[in-house]
Amino acid sequence: MIHAPPALRADVLGQAAQGWLLAGDPRRAYAADGAALGLRPEDAGLLIDRAEAAGSAGWFDKAIADLDRVLKADPGRLDALIYRASAYRELGRLDPARADIEKALTLAPDSVPALLERGNIRRLAGDDDGARQDWVRVALLAPGSAAEAAAKANIEHLDIKGDGAPQTRAGDAR
Repeated sequence: MIHAPPALRADVLGQAAQGWLLAGDPRRAYAADGAALGLRPEDAGLLIDRAEAAGSAGWFDKAIADLDRVLKADPGRLDALIYRASAYRELGRLDPARADIEKALTLAPDSVPALLERGNIRRLAGDDDGARQDWVRVALLAPGSAAEAAAKANIEHLDIKGDGAPQTRAGDAR
C-alpha cells in the first residue's frame, strides 16, 4: 500500500475511518481521516467525515473548523450546513446554529435532518411551539424512520415537561 497512488491510499484511509467510526472509536476515525486529508487536503467528503468523527468525540470546535473549509469552497453544501449547525448547538452557540440551519432549510425546505436540527435549536432557544412544529413535520415526512422516532421522543419530552432537552443530533437521523 505504501507504493499505491496517493488517491488510492486516501480512499483506503477514508474507509478505515468509517470502520473506526462504526466500531465506536471516533478518535481513531479522526486520525485516519486526518491521514487521508494529508494526501487529499481539500477533499470535501473527507473533511465532512472527519468533522463527523470530531463531533462523535465531542470535539465540536474541530468539527466546525473542517466544516468551515467545506462551506468556504461550497457555501450551499447542505450536509455541511446541518452538521455545523449541530456542532454550534452542542457548543451552546445558538445564533450561528440558527443561521446555518435556516440557510439549509432555504436550500431544502423538506430536509428531514435539517428540520430535526431546527427543532432542537428552537427548543433550546425556548421556542417549544416552533420545535414541536418541526418535529411533527419530521414525523410526517419520514414515517418509520429513525428521524421520526427521534422527533416523537423529543415531542414526548416536551409533553412530559421533563428537562425538555432534545435527545438527538441532526447526524443521528441519517
